[in-house]
Amino acid sequence: MKVASDAWRFFLPLLAVCAVLFGYGWFNGFGYVISGAVFVVAVFAFFVLYFFRDPHRDIPPNPAELVSPGDGVVHKIDLDWLDPETGEKRTRVCIFLSVFNVHINRYPVSGKVEKVEIRGGKFLAAWDHMASEENAQSMILISSPYGKIVVKQIVGLIARRIVCHAKAGDTAVKGDRYGLIRFGSRMDITMPSSAKLKVALGDKVAGGSSVMAVLAPTK
Repeated sequence: MKVASDAWRFFLPLLAVCAVLFGYGWFNGFGYVISGAVFVVAVFAFFVLYFFRDPHRDIPPNPAELVSPGDGVVHKIDLDWLDPETGEKRTRVCIFLSVFNVHINRYPVSGKVEKVEIRGGKFLAAWDHMASEENAQSMILISSPYGKIVVKQIVGLIARRIVCHAKAGDTAVKGDRYGLIRFGSRMDITMPSSAKLKVALGDKVAGGSSVMAVLAPTK
């Protein structure tokens, strides 16, 4: 199973703790007592690998199809959203990621990364709709042949760390990985109001492969 490189900074220390606990219990004659603690730490260690899994995804070839930037459940849809990043009324789709979802984030469309901002903020629960405005987050604005697409990685109550590799001037390729959020989170994506949505509230989506909307080319 392929995992993101960020996993090892958590997995290896947990594995070391398991080894130390096991050795301490063995040499001091109470291995059975400490075996429970070893088991608990080992479960956490292998959950880290599960959390950071990075499965292969088949990317839809149609360039007009906007794909989900992450795995999760469609939590909110705004059809008349005043996007502060563009100053236009647009469509916004919010995705909630639980700790059991894949947390690798992908570009939803091909184009040029026009702007990247990392913003500080609160740590409200990711399912709280105020999290979109008030929580710490990254914002990426992609200029594409189908208009401007804005993607946000938003922390939650548990998630405290955003990893965003995108930089202004980069070429975004639909489906390519650009970052992740550690341990539960939310992603928001805004698109031109002319986009034809292909998802509804409650739909489960997979990053890079689920088509969220079909975009119309700009004139």
